[in-house]
Amino acid sequence: MEINILAYLTCICLIFIFGRIFIVPIKKILKLIINSVLGGIVIFLINIIGANFGFHIGLNLVTSILIGILGIPGVVCLIIVKLLIG
Repeated sequence: MEINILAYLTCICLIFIFGRIFIVPIKKILKLIINSVLGGIVIFLINIIGANFGFHIGLNLVTSILIGILGIPGVVCLIIVKLLIG
């Protein structure tokens, strides 16, 4: 009987450990996807507002992920690069 209880406790501990190992990367990937979508929306809004001034940032996967990773500094970085290049 004691072996069964020890086996159950060991299995429960292993489930928690494997759950912790696999859930953290999934949370980070999900956060990156959500931030990238929000970054795409921000670029879209910048393009709508910038249309009055002749300012346009390309909406693609790279710029969306850049804003998704960096956040507001990524937006500022893209605006500065756009002003310096074009």
